[in-house]
Amino acid sequence: MIIAVDGPAASGKGTIARALARHYAIPHLDTGLLYRAVAANVRAMDLDPAVEADAVAACDFDDAMLADPVLRDDATGQLASIVSAHPLVRASLLQRQKRFAYQPGGAVLDGRDIGTVIAPDADAKLFVRATPQIRARRRHAELQANGSTISFDRVLTDIRSRDLRDSGRAAAPLVQAVDAATLDTSFLSIEASVQRAIALVELGRTGAKD
Repeated sequence: MIIAVDGPAASGKGTIARALARHYAIPHLDTGLLYRAVAANVRAMDLDPAVEADAVAACDFDDAMLADPVLRDDATGQLASIVSAHPLVRASLLQRQKRFAYQPGGAVLDGRDIGTVIAPDADAKLFVRATPQIRARRRHAELQANGSTISFDRVLTDIRSRDLRDSGRAAAPLVQAVDAATLDTSFLSIEASVQRAIALVELGRTGAKD
């Protein structure tokens, strides 16, 4: 079984995807970490994330790098949003993601183009969303917990800028697949969001069989 979970930054898609993977006992991949790894390599190699050739040169990395805590910091996330807009970077990471998705037994993948590009024939597709203000509030609280002093207004501006980059890029833009179920987490607790996601996956699986 393949489950595709897409959505914008801080919508809750990662938390939901991990919960689905535990529920169905299948592997999970946060595809955003792949682009964060490229971003971290760009920074370490002192390259320019806005230059496609530089970003492509940073695409060669071992899976072990995905566990590096530096990939989770906000600066890396900002760079990842830039490098992920390059068509050749996305092409370089495409087969890596497809191999994970189509492994025996299936998998859960979360990102921005899982249901449209990586696994368009997934058994179940979710598009997780929340208002920009709520997503910014979540991200701001997370950053504060990690010791950041960044302002809420700056986080909100960053969220909106990332949304524009993700939805406006030419290669695999953030867009809801026509057959994806919408899950708005704006006013749902984590537990309620997960339970709703499981219900939607079950409906999706039933629909696929029909």
